[in-house]
Amino acid sequence: MDSILVRGNGPLKGQIPIAGAKNACLTLMPATLLSEEPLTLTNAPRLSDIATMTQLLQSLGAEVAGLQQGQVLAMSSHGITNHTADYDIVRKMRASILVLGPLLARDGHAVVSLPGGCAIGARPVDLHQRAMEALGAEIELKDGYLHARAPGGRLRGAVIDFPLVSVGATENALMAATLARGTTVIKNAAREPEIVDLAQCLRAMGAQIDGEGTSTITIQGVDRLHGATHPVVADRIELGTYMLVPAICGGEVECIGGRMELVGAFAEKLDAAGVSVTETERGLKVSRRGDRVRAVDVVTEPFPGFPTDLQAQMMALLCTAEGTSVLEERIFENRFMHAPELTRMGANIEVHGGTATVHGVAKLKGARVMATDLRASVSLILAALAAEGETVVSRVYHLDRGYEKVEEKLRACGAQIERVRA
Repeated sequence: MDSILVRGNGPLKGQIPIAGAKNACLTLMPATLLSEEPLTLTNAPRLSDIATMTQLLQSLGAEVAGLQQGQVLAMSSHGITNHTADYDIVRKMRASILVLGPLLARDGHAVVSLPGGCAIGARPVDLHQRAMEALGAEIELKDGYLHARAPGGRLRGAVIDFPLVSVGATENALMAATLARGTTVIKNAAREPEIVDLAQCLRAMGAQIDGEGTSTITIQGVDRLHGATHPVVADRIELGTYMLVPAICGGEVECIGGRMELVGAFAEKLDAAGVSVTETERGLKVSRRGDRVRAVDVVTEPFPGFPTDLQAQMMALLCTAEGTSVLEERIFENRFMHAPELTRMGANIEVHGGTATVHGVAKLKGARVMATDLRASVSLILAALAAEGETVVSRVYHLDRGYEKVEEKLRACGAQIERVRA
């Protein structure tokens, strides 16, 4: 099993290109199931999760080809030959549930295994099921699979009022509604940039959608969708992660392709901590204003609030802040598993339920640590960049699910980092 070896060596300086968003691409890929015509995605990230979604779509009969070193995904679902998303594939990644809506919308039936993914807490599929049932689907949970069908072979428009904001359920409902009869209104919809990106792609395919980016989305169903070419939006989580590099170890980094509107709440917290973020012609330039950052309190919230997917990385920064910070996790109840590993590096962290109190220390020290999930893995790498001595991060297969060429991007800025093959 591969490990990442990091030797802290002071301030870093350089440019880091930001890839297309993993979460956006994983949502856009199932949209190919909605049309018999080709869907082409540009600026696609090259990640193991993308390979898993490719495998899932191919198991359903879709054709998926990676072009130009994988940054272009050419897909075609002119012949869906299978309507069962098998457990052996779905268990690897929660985004697999996103084939449910498109399969139901196009062919009126689907069998989808309950999904897997990072072990960061309960993430039930009840909101997905509720959305499909509101659109007229009949769903039975049997032997770990959702067996769904649309009476008469087609979904019907409806009002879907989510009791909780859910990105995945909003995405599934949005795709399903594009081919439903009549008008669908999604209330309490997620507002993330990935939702906006999906709506723009579906609109390019001929869907009639209004209100994406707000809490109410209206979809007028159409009889069919056509092919399209769509660029994947920049990854706001990768962007935020690399913005933390100069914040935690000093120096200056320009994140190429970054946009302020993708990380507004996060950038505000960085500013409060003493980190400058300025827009450039090509992205965002980040530097620390002093020798140490200041403590700040963080509460994770749905977009446009502070992202839960940047909480672990922000904790790594605050481990060396002046003062005491409090991080409250309101999205997932089991997302502080990185705290004990940071403590092994000399951090002073107390966790009580959904709240972590971080007492800043002057310096972290290198240690052998273990990644517990995707975002935790990169938080340990960030901490290692600022630590004295050598850090070995094990179980980095999590890392490869969401970050491409981490070592290469950080080495370009002067970091001493390498992958140790098992």
